[in-house]
Amino acid sequence: MELNRYLPNHIFPLTNPHCKNLSIQHYHLPTQQPQFTAIQTSLTQNLANLLSTKIMERKNFLRSLLIGAASTPAILNACKKSSVIDDSVGVTTTPTGGSSTSSCVVAPTETEGPFPTKSPASYVRSDITDGRSGYKLTAKIVIGNSNNGCAALAGAIVDIWHCDAEGNYSEYGNTSMQSTNYQSVHFLRGRQTTDSNGLVTFTSIFPGWYSGRATHIHVHVYNAAGTSLKVTQIAFPEGSGSAVALVNGYSKGMSGYTYNKNDNVFSDDTTGIQIATVSGSTSAGFVLNIQLSVPA
Repeated sequence: MELNRYLPNHIFPLTNPHCKNLSIQHYHLPTQQPQFTAIQTSLTQNLANLLSTKIMERKNFLRSLLIGAASTPAILNACKKSSVIDDSVGVTTTPTGGSSTSSCVVAPTETEGPFPTKSPASYVRSDITDGRSGYKLTAKIVIGNSNNGCAALAGAIVDIWHCDAEGNYSEYGNTSMQSTNYQSVHFLRGRQTTDSNGLVTFTSIFPGWYSGRATHIHVHVYNAAGTSLKVTQIAFPEGSGSAVALVNGYSKGMSGYTYNKNDNVFSDDTTGIQIATVSGSTSAGFVLNIQLSVPA
């Protein structure tokens, strides 16, 4: 029905006081026109319902704004990317010395170098000094099983070898790499089997150094059946007051020495997994402690 034709000059605006932007046209029908009474009643009811609906929608809208404002910080925090991404893993010192991460980490695999022990089974001994002079070093190495939460690995076979105070290796020599000929001797090489605590102990001398390498000890770990599990190397702490500084390269001094950060084996060990704990003095001797975990 086209109402404008029946309702000329009887249209008045009605403003909802709760909604400033809501304007509803109120169609008022004069009571002196009985023919429109039914229409007036119907329109009045419809307009009342519409006004009530709009007010309720306005209240719900305002309520949703308040709820949304309260929840916005939580939503933003949940979606916000952290400004600092820490991929890194925390490093702790183990009771036996050396370093490990909060989760079990396998010791890095390293080269056995150009001077490995030729017949390691022939040198089962804890004192590997074999007449070489130098500051006493007691090396305590704990082998852990990285397949069992780095728990102590009993019965593992551990070979170690390192250079003497002058930077020379036994069993080699008379070559461009090492001019001094020590092919017939076997000093500073030995083999031990881990005890129930995964520990092996060697008595030796503090290693010297040679051109291009930091002070180090080579390690080869086997299971009880003789299967190779890991070849790696042990580094020494450096800096003022360290054993390396106290030993001072023996008679060679430290001129031309290669530090860990520049060493071709240890330079990538940013968390210090391969750096042992070394204590002691030149007069009393030094004690080295480290844990190396291998997949067994």
